Amino acid sequence: MGAAMSVTDSDLTLGEEICDWIERTCRVPEGALLGQPIQLMPWQRDAIKRTYDNPHGTRRCIISVGRKSGKTTSAACLLLVHLVGPAAIPNSQLYSTAQSRDQAALLYGLASKIVRMSPRLSAAVICKDGTKQLHCPASGTVYRALSADASTAYGLSPAFVVHDELGVVRGPRSELFEAIETGSAAQLQPLSVIISTQAPTDADLLSVLIDDAMAGHDARVICCLYSAPPDADPFAIETIKLANPALGNFQNPQEVLAMAEDARRMPSREASYRNLILNQRIEASSPFVTPQQWKACGGEPLDLRGRDVFGGLDLSETKDLTALVLIGCDISDGSWSAQCTFWLPAEGLRDKAKADRVPYDVWAAKGFLQTTPGSSVSYEYVARHLKQVFDQHRVVRLAFDRWNMEHLKPWLLNAGFSEQVIKDKFIGFGQGYKSMSPALRDLESVILEKKLRHGDHPILQMCASNSVIDRDPAGNRKLSKKRSTGRIDGMTALVMAFGVAPLRTPQFDVEAMIA
Repeated sequence: MGAAMSVTDSDLTLGEEICDWIERTCRVPEGALLGQPIQLMPWQRDAIKRTYDNPHGTRRCIISVGRKSGKTTSAACLLLVHLVGPAAIPNSQLYSTAQSRDQAALLYGLASKIVRMSPRLSAAVICKDGTKQLHCPASGTVYRALSADASTAYGLSPAFVVHDELGVVRGPRSELFEAIETGSAAQLQPLSVIISTQAPTDADLLSVLIDDAMAGHDARVICCLYSAPPDADPFAIETIKLANPALGNFQNPQEVLAMAEDARRMPSREASYRNLILNQRIEASSPFVTPQQWKACGGEPLDLRGRDVFGGLDLSETKDLTALVLIGCDISDGSWSAQCTFWLPAEGLRDKAKADRVPYDVWAAKGFLQTTPGSSVSYEYVARHLKQVFDQHRVVRLAFDRWNMEHLKPWLLNAGFSEQVIKDKFIGFGQGYKSMSPALRDLESVILEKKLRHGDHPILQMCASNSVIDRDPAGNRKLSKKRSTGRIDGMTALVMAFGVAPLRTPQFDVEAMIA
């Protein structure tokens, strides 16, 4: 039925043919315009034409707009285009993916409603509500909705797939996404459509895909991004329109402006408003540093060997990330360079990467992460590395979290440190508000003045994006990750390094010094 229902006017491009088919065949599945023929908005037409009329052929299309802009309805129409419309391929498999069962059911629900409202579609397509499937017997095409259980996705061979709300994936990996994308290799012209609001951070999967697409590395990847610039007035109607192309059509301007006013009046709601309405990459919690501020400090750090340096050592549990950050000042311009070392156990590294949703194995292969043999980080390796650091640098002070120091000290002595050096150079640094708040203030000042050079180290960047702020009743601050799922060890070490650096009179934790 796919060929029978398509337009035969040879003057139309495939993109134009698909737009025409949707408007003639599909009806609005819900809302104020329920049952009326769908009228594609200019942004929807543009996305369809760019996708299907690409002279290079399109392998992936990313459509990112603010919420309630008609994304899911657009995706449902495209599913039907490939199931029974102009782009239908006989006997092909079509899928949609979502990170929850409810989200997966939403796309199927809209598509099945469109089918049931159209006499032509309902005569051609069978809706199977129990299994979330649509089947066109005449062409042999089948669509099925999948949720985040990736084990069921291996072995599939999709010709067309919609990844719905991929922005909720945290970190650069999704097993479900990878299973589906690799399965399409058996198809001659597979097409993936990603339709979502933006993810909160640069390190998340959708952000990685958008940045790669916007860089133009692959002409077969199309990106239709509607996002408000970070420096624009977030509450102005002109700014809101940039991320909401449906505003004034079926998207109620009064409701959106009311959300803007709520965010203006209640700062705690601004981050969520910016992410969901303005389609910006904003962490919904209160981040210590914004992505824009961190990027502005991405300069190449100096070689710190032979220089006065200050350090922070975050000794995590033996199976978790251990971090060492050294900082040194360039007296010519007052900037501070950061040099990072991170450790994780080699055993189970890929499982750890999957659990934390970050590519530890890739970082290890590229030299950003040191691995130690076995299933735990042996402090012997940390101590040996510290001895090399002290041999090559003029270490003035090194702050440490005293929690696991008693286990490290014997290895320091074994590596060649003297009791006197440990006493003079290693400074116990508390993790509470008293120690962390002034150190955070110093680091914050350096970042705001763009006087930090961190070289875009990916693990330190991950830690920065995961770091949020806790405040006590007096307004003192410390780093926290209780509103974030990722590691912050690198930022903790960086804060400790600035805590013992001479930006001010250091406040040492004297009682915790090793005697």
